[in-house]
Amino acid sequence: MEVIDFGFPGENDFCPGGPIYTNPKEPSLFLSLGLPVDVFFPSRKRSRISAPFVFSEERFEQKKQASIEVLPDECLFEIFRRLPGGEERSACACVSKRWLILLSGICRDELCSQNRSAVKNTEVKSKIEDEEIEGDGCLSRSLEGKKATDIRLAAIAVRTANCGGLGKLFIRGSNSSRGVTKVGLRAIARGCPSLKVLSLWNLPSVGDEGLSEIANGCHMLEKLDLSQCPAITDKGLLAIAKNCSNLTDLVLESCPNIGNEGLQAVGQYCTNLKSISITNCPGVGDQGIAALVSSASNVLTKLKLQSLNITDVSLAVVGHYGKAVTDLVLTSLPNVSERGFWVMGNAQGLHKLKSLTVTSCLGVTDIGLEAVGKGCPNLKQFCLHKCAFLSDNGLVSFAKAAETLESLQLEECHRITQFGFFGSLLNCGANLKAISLVNCFGIRDLKLDLPELSPCTSLRSLSIRNCPGFGDGSLALLGNLCPQLRNVELSGLQGVTDAGFLSVLENCEAGLVKVNLSGCINLSDKVVSVMTEQHGWTLEMLNLDGCRRITDASLVAIAENCFLLYDLDVSKCATTDSGIAAMARSKQLCLQVLSVSGCSMISDKSLPALVKLGQTLLGLNLQHCNAISSSTVGILVERLWRCDILLVLSLGVLSSAPWHSRLAEAFREVPVSNLSIIRVGVTTTSQSLRLLLAVQLFGLFGEGFGRGSKLYSLP
Repeated sequence: MEVIDFGFPGENDFCPGGPIYTNPKEPSLFLSLGLPVDVFFPSRKRSRISAPFVFSEERFEQKKQASIEVLPDECLFEIFRRLPGGEERSACACVSKRWLILLSGICRDELCSQNRSAVKNTEVKSKIEDEEIEGDGCLSRSLEGKKATDIRLAAIAVRTANCGGLGKLFIRGSNSSRGVTKVGLRAIARGCPSLKVLSLWNLPSVGDEGLSEIANGCHMLEKLDLSQCPAITDKGLLAIAKNCSNLTDLVLESCPNIGNEGLQAVGQYCTNLKSISITNCPGVGDQGIAALVSSASNVLTKLKLQSLNITDVSLAVVGHYGKAVTDLVLTSLPNVSERGFWVMGNAQGLHKLKSLTVTSCLGVTDIGLEAVGKGCPNLKQFCLHKCAFLSDNGLVSFAKAAETLESLQLEECHRITQFGFFGSLLNCGANLKAISLVNCFGIRDLKLDLPELSPCTSLRSLSIRNCPGFGDGSLALLGNLCPQLRNVELSGLQGVTDAGFLSVLENCEAGLVKVNLSGCINLSDKVVSVMTEQHGWTLEMLNLDGCRRITDASLVAIAENCFLLYDLDVSKCATTDSGIAAMARSKQLCLQVLSVSGCSMISDKSLPALVKLGQTLLGLNLQHCNAISSSTVGILVERLWRCDILLVLSLGVLSSAPWHSRLAEAFREVPVSNLSIIRVGVTTTSQSLRLLLAVQLFGLFGEGFGRGSKLYSLP
């Protein structure tokens, strides 16, 4: 039998004129050879995409393989909109970036009608799954830094479209080379029409076009936060105002190109605004603020104005139209004078105001503050920070006028003296529950011959922090005037001694619950002994950080008398192993948080006591306990598996056993001697102990350990 080989090596011309038949393997081509002849074709590798062969002048050449990629976008669009369900669209989105972008541009209304029912069925199933993840029934996504790109936003839009779309989207920062632009926001607008919350932080490449895409596609938007978006102007805000009439919360921060025109549009179209916060927008003036506040007079409850070029006119508008405002924050308004605060108070429109915070406003004077007190009859919380022109007279007048005041906080008000402090305390009425002084250098201990006054029985919380002139004399007066104190914070008061604080303890009838005496270096064990004997049955938190005269005697008293104490801080105190052992022997003490940071006399001998205390501990601070060795640390880490342990170790300690072996195992390619900073976290599971490490190696830093991990870091 004769065999003819049609291998066509291509060296000789077979048919110079080109192809005779479309398919050279067609049997009819060889009909003239007769029946005895067998035609043999050598085996060839099967093409992934079949294509015709052609006869060229020298050889067969295969045409360029046909691919679906040659189809124009219009054809692919028609194919994608006819896909039966969301899973199919998600699968197609994984093929290429081109397909992803095309799919992300398909709105729900553009899907074929026969596929919409399938989408709804997919939504029901997906919503159930995602609610278990989100917990609040609303899909939420957050992108930060390098993860914030158009491609990722498009992928999120396609994937979450099966679940009805996102409800909340937070974008903080942007990829330096491939940042978020209008393309990514267009994908979100097309795929997430039910978006209600949008937050854009530090996105210089997002401008009016991107915000307009959101406005045109997300008509259900309720909360909008634009921070550090310099490319967004009034035009973008106008688009939001016209298309998102359900807007209730608006936050604008450091957007230099947004001005009065945009705010006027929001005020005209968005009449349901409940919360407004505008910070550091130099283009915003009185016209914009007036339009916003006046249009939402009956619904606006929260208003924050900070670092703006507004004048007394804006405060007059707030005072007149803020009929529903309950929370008002005014910060760094250099062009607002005394008249602005006076008019705001006398406008008689802030009857529902409950919380007022004023910071760094030169217009806050005695006259203005008194008017505010009279014009806000339901004010409960008042915070005053860095107001240099307020004196004792103004504070006392305000206290007399604000009869419903419950909380008063003064910070860096240096013209306030002891007269103003005690005058406000005595004139605030029967509702005052908390008073706080922070960094007020005008407070000095003076001998005040006060007549016998009725005590302030309503005061429950007292906080004096970093007021160097506040001493024993002031504390003695407070002890007599405030017998119902439950929370006391005296932080950084070096002038307070045992005599001053003992007067507070002796006159306190209710029983102290939380006591913070950090930085009071002149307090001794006597204070702790009396406090635990008289208030041990109510004491829950005690902070003695930096009280260098506190010794083991205080720990013994705590162990014997404190039944409810769960948080104890004796950092940088003169405590030793004996004090830790005394607490461990206590049967009623159930500490959850213990801090002995900087206690250099606590050593390895405390290991058994710490292990016993660890039965109830959730947090243990051993920073700068240099007498505790690495072996003891290793045992504590393994034994106290429920407890968060915070400590600082030297590189020499980490290089010794058992840490060296663990580090070497985790970083086999990185010698321990080359590590500049090591931060170690140990998390536990029911099966094993896992070591998580983040390393700063020649400037490369890895972060991230959550609750339930032990943290180790180098100083």
